[in-house]
Amino acid sequence: MASVQDIKRRVRSVQNTRKITRAMELVAAAKLRRAQTRIEAMRPYADRMQELMVGVARASTSLRGLPLLQRRDVRKAAILPLTGDRGLAGAFNAQVLREAFVIERRLREESVEPHWVVAGKKGASTLRFRRYEVGQAWTGFSDSPRYADAQAIAHYIAELYSEQEVDRVVVIYNHFESALTQRVVAQEVLPIPESLLGGDDDSSQALLGDFIYEPDPEQILERLLPVYVETELYRALLESAASEQGARMTAMRNASKNAGELIDSLTLQMNRARQAEITQEILEVVAGADALTA
Repeated sequence: MASVQDIKRRVRSVQNTRKITRAMELVAAAKLRRAQTRIEAMRPYADRMQELMVGVARASTSLRGLPLLQRRDVRKAAILPLTGDRGLAGAFNAQVLREAFVIERRLREESVEPHWVVAGKKGASTLRFRRYEVGQAWTGFSDSPRYADAQAIAHYIAELYSEQEVDRVVVIYNHFESALTQRVVAQEVLPIPESLLGGDDDSSQALLGDFIYEPDPEQILERLLPVYVETELYRALLESAASEQGARMTAMRNASKNAGELIDSLTLQMNRARQAEITQEILEVVAGADALTA
C-alpha cells in the first residue's frame, strides 16, 4: 500500500495538471468565440459569391473552355485533409485523417492514384510517419487562418488541376456544429460542378434580371471561379479552426473533470492510509503498555 506522503505527492501532481487543463479550456473557449464570429461573417459572403456565379453563368453563352470546370477521366486525385498544428483536442485530428485514409483506399480500389497535400502539422507528421509522399504541406495557421492562407492553398490545387496533374481534388475537414459536435465533411472542390452554376434554388433568384456585363460573362466567370475555390477553402479553414477549439475545450473540460474525480479518489485513499497508520501506532502503544505491566 502506498504511503501517505506518496499519495500526497500524487494529489499535488494531479492538482497542478488540473490547473493547466482549466487554463487551456478557458483559452480554447475564448478562441472559439472569435472563430464563431468569423464564420458568421464569412457565410453571407460565400453565399453571395455563389449567387454571383449563378447569375454570370446563366448569362454566359458557353461554359466550355474554363479549366476549373473541365471534367475528365479520374486517374489521379488530390486528397487535402485540414488538421491542426497542435494536439490535445480529442479526436479532432484523428477523425479527419481516418476519413482521408478511407477515401484513399476507395480511390485505390477504383485504380485512381492519390496525391497527398495537407494543412496542419499533425496531418503532415502522420502522413510522413506512415511514409506517404506529401506534395505540399501548409502549417502555422490552424488556430486563426487568414484569407491569404486559403489563397495559397487554392492557387496550388488550381494549378495542379489546370495542368492536369490531378483530375479531382477532395478536401476533408471538420464542420463545426457545436462545441460538442464536429462532423467530418469530404468536399469535392475541383472540378467545380456545372450543376452548382445552374441551380434553381431561391437563393439564386436575386441576380436574375436584365444585366449588362462588362467584360463578357465568360471572362467574368473565368475570374470568379478561382475566387470561388479560395472562398470555399477559406470557409473550410474557418470551420476547421472553430471545430478544433470546440474539440479542445471539450477535451480539456473532460480532463479537468477526470482530474477532480482522481483527486477525490486519492484523497479517500490517503485518509484511509492515514487512519491505518494511526491505528497501527495506537496498537503499538497499547502493546508496549501491556508489556510494561506484564
